[in-house]
Amino acid sequence: MLLGFKTELKMNKAQRIAFMKHCGVARHAWNWGLGLTKQILDHNKANPDSKIKFPTAIDLHKWLVALVKSENEWYYECSKSTPQQALMALREAWKRCFNKTAGVPKFKKKGKRDSFTLEGTVKILGSNKIQVPVIGILKTYERLPQVLTKSTTISRQADRWFISFRFDVEVQDLGNTGIVGVDLGVKSLATLSTGEVVLGAKSYKKYEDKLSRMQWLNRHKVLGSNNWKKAQMQIVRLHRKIANIRKDTLHKLTTMLAKSHGTIVIEDLNVSGMMANHKLAASIADMSFFEFRRQLTYKCELSGSKLVVVDRWFPSSKTCSNCGTKKQTLTLNERVFECGHCGFTIDRDLNAAMNLSKAVS
Repeated sequence: MLLGFKTELKMNKAQRIAFMKHCGVARHAWNWGLGLTKQILDHNKANPDSKIKFPTAIDLHKWLVALVKSENEWYYECSKSTPQQALMALREAWKRCFNKTAGVPKFKKKGKRDSFTLEGTVKILGSNKIQVPVIGILKTYERLPQVLTKSTTISRQADRWFISFRFDVEVQDLGNTGIVGVDLGVKSLATLSTGEVVLGAKSYKKYEDKLSRMQWLNRHKVLGSNNWKKAQMQIVRLHRKIANIRKDTLHKLTTMLAKSHGTIVIEDLNVSGMMANHKLAASIADMSFFEFRRQLTYKCELSGSKLVVVDRWFPSSKTCSNCGTKKQTLTLNERVFECGHCGFTIDRDLNAAMNLSKAVS
């Protein structure tokens, strides 16, 4: 299976300038292609009898070379694969939009989610050097896997730059046979059927007041001034710190589950429906349930474990794990499950986790 690897780069000033140029080319190609495709869609909507064929990524790149690249010499300072890959990403974004799995693509803005993709001669040299087209040899802080790769993506988070690529790895069957149910929640990130409780990082809640004050102090600064840029960088760094703490907690939990159990059972949570509760929306977003499931999916495949996703209507919280009797109602305030049939008393989340583990046994 394909596994992604991402690490921070150690750069000099010239490389940082080259990165910004490549980001500008990728952003310009994306925005040009998006504007053109939107015009085509508007024309087809207004003129149903004389529709224009929606262009492929190859068509867009041919038009870019003929109409745009020849008029903008700074395109030639960057790798030719950068605008090509940006247009391929745009075509995939439109495909997801047409399949109704995502919304309409948006125009990109300078300084937000800057990234670009390079394809061609990408070689890993030694333990912490990688060679990419046009830019040359880049150094990393972390040891690089000694693998073969044809393309790589360089992205920016605040004032740091990262490089990422994918490579093939062999699936390892660890031979685990145990079954564990995992109940996700807001009070604690995960409650296992074994009785273990994993507390969430709650990094946003921890730094919410600090983030709010930094944004409040930035309210009257002149837009685009040096002080405004410094304040914006501090805010972005804090956002990155919050996200990194959350990701670290999720990676440790999902790795432990995938390597220690043969079958992991979770619920198919309706996260968008849960986010409609404005009193709990911030806490639910802080736990990042979708990211938990995404990580667990590929890590189970990598370690030979089995991930079972139970239907969201499965009454894991309302059912007694001792006798199987189902309650008609159970409010969010009831943190202890009390069975009216057998008198069994247990923590609500642990009861749900035990029911999930029994769903496949």
